[in-house]
Amino acid sequence: MFTELNSILNATPDSFTQGEFILVSDRQSDASFLIHHFLSFYLRARCKVCFLGLVQSFSHYSAISQRLGVSLTQAREKGQLIFLEGLKESLSILIPQETTTGSQAMDFLRDPTVGLQRLYEFVRSSVSSDGGGEEGVEEWGPPVLLVDDVSVLLSLGVSAGAALDFSHYCRATVCSQLQGNIVMLVRCHGEEAEDDGSDEGSEWLLKGLTHQCSLTLHVQGLPTGYCRDIHGQVCVYVDANFLIQTEHIRDTDLLIIQVFRFS
Repeated sequence: MFTELNSILNATPDSFTQGEFILVSDRQSDASFLIHHFLSFYLRARCKVCFLGLVQSFSHYSAISQRLGVSLTQAREKGQLIFLEGLKESLSILIPQETTTGSQAMDFLRDPTVGLQRLYEFVRSSVSSDGGGEEGVEEWGPPVLLVDDVSVLLSLGVSAGAALDFSHYCRATVCSQLQGNIVMLVRCHGEEAEDDGSDEGSEWLLKGLTHQCSLTLHVQGLPTGYCRDIHGQVCVYVDANFLIQTEHIRDTDLLIIQVFRFS
């Protein structure tokens, strides 16, 4: 399946498009396997990866990456991977201990008025420092930011508007300034909701992120219902405005380029 996806995206660890904002979304399905794929893909490509793991522990991601042939422990020790373990950091702030102070990146849990500025500063410092030119320090490729998943911020008291501002600034730094890539997961629960004018919640966040991204991978169940051998399908959408810059396709709509099913 991943070979087919890479073929659709025309991407290999040796050659991939830089400056992309890839949005991964799901509805009544689980798209986390795509986060694991992109994590192992960009590490194989020798990119400098900043990973905001907000829903699982480092050991969880490490165990799955190990099955995909990538060692997160080695990548972190070499400085290729910067990992923020959101669960541990949140716990150290919400239930403080004398020996732990928590990361400043999660300061919005201490004071919601500060927003996600410290989290953005953590991302910016992580992707900007590549160690190039220093003796004995490996030089990495373009930076990559992975977020699993951004909709968790809503349950932690962050507004959808603040989450969109955070993704906008990350995109300006990682994609535009540093010519790196972003992969961000957002989850929407239940059936697709009608637009009720509300400017909060995961539906509004999904719509806002869709306007910001250059590529959307949407994972959903089969429209025909349950199938024992096929678990769901991935719809691949491309922002035609991004294609104008890369392939000179003249259109202004969000184009669906491929639907493939996975088991």
